[in-house]
Amino acid sequence: GKLLMKVLDSFADKALVEKLTRRIAAEAAEREGYTFMEVCGTHTQAIGRWGLRNLLPENVRLVSGPGCPVCVTPGEYIDNACCLALKEEAIIATFGDLVRVPGLTTSLEEAQGQGADIRTLYSPFDAIQLAANTDREVVFLAIGFETTIAGIAATIHATRQRKLKNLSFYLSFRLVPPALTALLSDPELQLDGFLLPGHVSIIIGLEPYQLLKQHHSSGVVIGFEPVDILQGVEVLIAAVNAQESRVENLYPRAVKPEGNPAALSLFEQLFDIVDTPWRGIGVIPSSGYALKDSWHDLDAEKRFHLPPLTASMPPGCCCGEVLKGIIQPDECPLFAEKCLPTHPIGPCMVSGEGSCAAYYKYRA
Repeated sequence: GKLLMKVLDSFADKALVEKLTRRIAAEAAEREGYTFMEVCGTHTQAIGRWGLRNLLPENVRLVSGPGCPVCVTPGEYIDNACCLALKEEAIIATFGDLVRVPGLTTSLEEAQGQGADIRTLYSPFDAIQLAANTDREVVFLAIGFETTIAGIAATIHATRQRKLKNLSFYLSFRLVPPALTALLSDPELQLDGFLLPGHVSIIIGLEPYQLLKQHHSSGVVIGFEPVDILQGVEVLIAAVNAQESRVENLYPRAVKPEGNPAALSLFEQLFDIVDTPWRGIGVIPSSGYALKDSWHDLDAEKRFHLPPLTASMPPGCCCGEVLKGIIQPDECPLFAEKCLPTHPIGPCMVSGEGSCAAYYKYRA
């Protein structure tokens, strides 16, 4: 434990941070501007917490991407879940950060106030215990990127083994690499590279990111400490200056090139890849998972004949532009005025991984 803390402390070493910022300033003098996107919501939080944007030269711009799973979950998904709880009287099991997210017409928090049975779980496996101790239908709200999908996939597999008939899963999974392709194909964006998500990369490894080279872009897998992030920025600046496309792993203490083969094998066993709507962004081809036909008995969408999803946003909300890195959160006219953590209008202000929530928390 002490050794681990010593290693982590070295990634927040003040002298090393100052050395990196000086090197970045010197290397960034070669061009008028650089724009890099941190894809992961946890990186957005870390960048805000450590004040790293203030340490970078003015011509090096970090923008936030669609790395908050709660933020890109369609509003109809929330509304459908509330309908299951209120009309079907199902127990809804969910992670806590989804409870306050506004749908198109309501939220799980509002449904709870109307008598809906909403249970907040710390682990998807808790849903098995919940279902085993009731005769009612239990629906687990299965949202997230590849990191979270791994645990939920294992839970789905265990549900089949336990032969539980009253537990089903309402899937709203999103895959990171296809989103990168969509971002690079967007004419409104001029991105010079990506700070790639550490947690997701633990699952998928490095191979899926090779698509960046086809778009003449670069990506660096990084951890979550100041030195991790600044090293990533330095590598991306060097790639731009050399006019090269690179995919590098600066997080080898956690990420292996092959990822997690056991998790990837389970994904292949359970899921089909499907076109999927991302809230505020639109439908991204081959960017989500649906349960295979052989697993449809555990699919809440099929069991309850739920309506399809779109990418609609609340009126006036600019979360879509924020999620794509077109604007910064404080450029939204609702930010910190009508849209507040205590009264969120868009999903980006709710989750701890949301860009607007991070900007609001660390805006000083």
